[in-house]
Amino acid sequence: MSTDDTTTESESKCGASKTDTSTESESKCGASGSDSGSSSSCGASGSDEEEVGSTVDDFDADPGRLVAVGLGPGQPEGMTSRAKAALGDAEHIVGYTTYVDLVPDEITDDAEEIYSTPMCGEVSRTEEAIDRALAGNDVAIIGSGDPNVYALAGLALEIVESKGATASMLDFEVVPGVPAAQSCAARVGAPLVNDTVSISLSDHLTDMPTIESRLHAVAKEGFTIAIYNPWSRKRRENFEKCCEILTEHRDADTPVGIVHAAGRDDEEVEVTTIGELEGLGETDLIDMTTTILVGNEDTYEWDGRMVTPRGYETKYEY
Repeated sequence: MSTDDTTTESESKCGASKTDTSTESESKCGASGSDSGSSSSCGASGSDEEEVGSTVDDFDADPGRLVAVGLGPGQPEGMTSRAKAALGDAEHIVGYTTYVDLVPDEITDDAEEIYSTPMCGEVSRTEEAIDRALAGNDVAIIGSGDPNVYALAGLALEIVESKGATASMLDFEVVPGVPAAQSCAARVGAPLVNDTVSISLSDHLTDMPTIESRLHAVAKEGFTIAIYNPWSRKRRENFEKCCEILTEHRDADTPVGIVHAAGRDDEEVEVTTIGELEGLGETDLIDMTTTILVGNEDTYEWDGRMVTPRGYETKYEY
């Protein structure tokens, strides 16, 4: 995924000209439409992005609707019918540029406005979506997977609260999608049918000592583990540390499923082991679009598929 997607100047006014990001624009509905300026470590704009620019009192219209929509794994057939209906009803669609590109053309072509920003523009585009809704529009803010899994549903509610508005005022709704852990698990068999924990290796919002502590806790307790955001160009050490922790607590031959870009044109799937995992970090298989599924002490590989027993064999004969 590129962090360099920008386009030319545009002006948002809660119903702005149709555009896919901006470089030097100011939103008339309170949010900055810019991802330029001081750069953060992930390529986002600096401190200006973190400040809410308007409150509910700045809007004269009756509030509209804000829906956080999960697109699922990426392909149109992986979207739920409810998600497609919500996007079809939305007047404005707001999201990260790569995710906007995943929305079927027949939906984006019918939308009145499309507003997107590059990676790490989460705060500015979420506020943009909220301000458009406060101005009376029917707005969908989108993300891959599910809005409640490392996504923007929580941020949206936090910003709504900071503006002095309420979720009910905006008719706020979350439309779930298939999370990456589940869509990727389906590619490698049945690895997550018992107790499972999800951990992101991104230290953009959670510091690495906390991530390491959580990895130790779940690895030694025998959970199956879904690992999100395992590798980026600036964060290879996090992946290496994760492999070290897994090796400390689990046998080297424990099965691991790796799914790169699930549901997209460049999808790749491999079943390997904890012992082989770290070496794959140098390949194209593992990046920010990859989800890693780590088996527990009972997980085994059978016919190229991961199987984690649920425990039926202890109670039934089959």
